[in-house]
Amino acid sequence: MSPAPRYAFLGPAGTFTEAALRQVASPEDVDLLPASSVLAALAAVRVGEAERAVVPIENSVEGGVTATLDDIGADEPLQILAEVLVPISFVLVGRPGVALEDVRRVTTHTHAWAQVRGWMEAHLPGVEFTPAGSTAAGARALLPSAGGDGAVASFDAAVCAPLVAEQTGLPVLAEAIEDVTGAVTRFVLVSRPGPVPEPTGADKTTLTVPLPDDHPGALREILDQFATRGINLSRIESRPTGEGMGRYFFSIDLEGHVAEERVGAALAALHRTFPGVRFLGSYPRAEGRPPTVPEHVTDAAYRRGTAWVRGLRSR
Repeated sequence: MSPAPRYAFLGPAGTFTEAALRQVASPEDVDLLPASSVLAALAAVRVGEAERAVVPIENSVEGGVTATLDDIGADEPLQILAEVLVPISFVLVGRPGVALEDVRRVTTHTHAWAQVRGWMEAHLPGVEFTPAGSTAAGARALLPSAGGDGAVASFDAAVCAPLVAEQTGLPVLAEAIEDVTGAVTRFVLVSRPGPVPEPTGADKTTLTVPLPDDHPGALREILDQFATRGINLSRIESRPTGEGMGRYFFSIDLEGHVAEERVGAALAALHRTFPGVRFLGSYPRAEGRPPTVPEHVTDAAYRRGTAWVRGLRSR
């Protein structure tokens, strides 16, 4: 019997990332590898310690997860195979024996803190924030078994997922403390480059496009390749390359699959102008909603156009 595939994820147990992983793989069928950070999870795939990794890439409140965008956009190539959406709701758990009015120091992941700042200002004004590697890691550090009195004394409470409270038994001091009800985080399943999933008719493609030089109209040159082919962009963000001031790349999600004529034509045109463009995968959209494709850029329209030109050339 072959060993179970190993999936890395932002740990420890109980993170929203683990909840996302459970949507793409059954824990009984895979070997779970909790990682201390997004970068560690992606590195595990690159060096062969894990076949796949699940990492957050975008939040409906905070936008792109920069650690993920920067790493998959600039480091050794990886490929996105799937995406999942996880509704986000937070609870405040306390160190045993601490009441809500006693909380002075709170820990959690920085993205989680950004989504509860309003609640904290309203209910715990002046509270001190201590960053944690993940929401689950911050909460579990409250447990006496985490490292003794010195470890738990550094903060009084943690912001985490309700699942962590259930798993640890930590007392819940407040529920549904997120500032925006209905927030969602998008996670992606990542592997080393390989075969692209077959098109489903409701797909998404992710790219990074570096700018070889900063000049007027550079962004328009990129956008025109999509606009003229009726391709909708669902996300576009600029990120620094780390190679000096003014050096950026664009991280882009578009509606469509590389197997579609219009998408393939756009990628080919981008590659001619920006040879450093990186294809990060075409994969099914989590919502399963197909895009609206104008008739003149359907695959059938492209085939008709190609046939017409072929006929002209054969005269």
